[in-house]
Amino acid sequence: MHQALYRKWRPQTFDDVCGQEHITSILQYEVEHKALSHAYLFCGSRGTGKTTCAKILAKAVNCEHPVNGNPCGECASCRAIDSGAATDVLEMDAASNNSVDNIREIRDEVIYSPSALRYRVYIVDEVHMLSTPAFNALLKTLEEPPEHVVFILATTELQKLPATIISRCQRFDFRRISTDVLIGRLTYIAKEEGISLDPDAARMLARLAQGGMRDAISLLELCAGSRKSVTPEIVEESVGLTGREAVLETVNAIAARQYDLLFARIDEIVRSSKDIEVFWQDLISLYRDILVVKTTDRSVSYLDLTDREAEALREVAGKFRKETVLYHCKLLEDAFFAMQKANSVKRIVAEMTLVRMCDDALDQSPEAILSRIARLEERMILGTVSAPATAGKEPLESRPKEKTQEKAEAKTAVPPQKKQEAPAADGKRLLRPLRNWMEVVERVSRSDDMMAGFFKMSRAFTSNDGKIVVRFTNAFAIQLLGQGNALLSLRASLATVLQREVREQDLVLEVADEKTEASIIDEILEASEEN
Repeated sequence: MHQALYRKWRPQTFDDVCGQEHITSILQYEVEHKALSHAYLFCGSRGTGKTTCAKILAKAVNCEHPVNGNPCGECASCRAIDSGAATDVLEMDAASNNSVDNIREIRDEVIYSPSALRYRVYIVDEVHMLSTPAFNALLKTLEEPPEHVVFILATTELQKLPATIISRCQRFDFRRISTDVLIGRLTYIAKEEGISLDPDAARMLARLAQGGMRDAISLLELCAGSRKSVTPEIVEESVGLTGREAVLETVNAIAARQYDLLFARIDEIVRSSKDIEVFWQDLISLYRDILVVKTTDRSVSYLDLTDREAEALREVAGKFRKETVLYHCKLLEDAFFAMQKANSVKRIVAEMTLVRMCDDALDQSPEAILSRIARLEERMILGTVSAPATAGKEPLESRPKEKTQEKAEAKTAVPPQKKQEAPAADGKRLLRPLRNWMEVVERVSRSDDMMAGFFKMSRAFTSNDGKIVVRFTNAFAIQLLGQGNALLSLRASLATVLQREVREQDLVLEVADEKTEASIIDEILEASEEN
């Protein structure tokens, strides 16, 4: 009879358990030094090793020849437990045995000594499903069980357990297993099973498992099938995914208002075997990544992406404002809940939502209005919105081009480079790193890609006299800044981010060198502001 891979490759010792070293090391120490607790509580999300560790602990406490706190797997006790013949190790599913009578049976049994093993071990899975009378019946026995009894409770919903139960157990929190650990385990199993597993496919499976080893191995078995070769395309086909590239194309189409491409994408999903809800979850996940990029300076720490995926994400994130991203997230969330309630109209809900995401003028919600206001503010600061004509004043569009051009040239003139002063250490000028500088650079890049490259390599500070100091790596960048509308775009972007007017004389452009690098005081200030 075929045995599922997750059962076949279930760890048999604590050393084999992946990603839970903070728990297995303690359990090994207690077994090795015979410092066992009378009751253990294993809590955590599904597939992270709770039941596996419970079974290993049941063998370890009864093993005749334990090795460094691990069961030997060869003695009569270990073999009896592995085969299910040991009557002193009882595993109960509280989801289907949650009545007070089931607990009373356990309470009546614990007074008897083990028939063959050293300890009688009770493993209660999904313990949060017990009824209130059952918890009350378990309480006294759990607090003072006989010396030959060990309770191991496992749950995925710790908040549903009474505080009186939790306080009487030694609690262990099982973490979600990291993507790299999952990839390593999947690669090892695939090699042992003769399955050809593509590295990109392994990463996809690890992400889909969301920190659960059992789910990751089950997905590997599903995708392998009889083909014995797992590629990203096979994963997308087997699981019903749309693919990250397709989702990125959809978001780019939203930014460009390409309605034909959006309707074609939904039509493709409907005609295939894929589920719109799965595609929608992928879309929500991508928007979450965009929000992380837009709001944090260390997005790499919170995103599990390759370098190529991270670069593509930063590119698409630059096409949206934070207000627009939040507005889109609200639409996606509402649409997802609507799809769950009305399966027959999923397509209509998806299409209508995508159209509304393309044009926030179609929505009167607060999120849509904030998105429109943010766009209008930026356009006004950049000078692309004309002021309305008033009596006795000439409209902006009708003014002679010569005058407009003269004003533009005056605005884009580079202010004279001031004499560099020592940083905060000499008491003349205190420089603080300018927060959200990367957001300013991102806004500049929308209108001037070339200057954006120089800005990315620069650093910006605010001084104690209210100036904004921008330090470039070379003087050539400062010369380029004086050409075209680059300086105007910089001032407009700074004004939008800082929410105040940035005048020409408020900018100080410098060339960075060892003397003008930020002092240790600047670093301390930056760290304190981040905290």
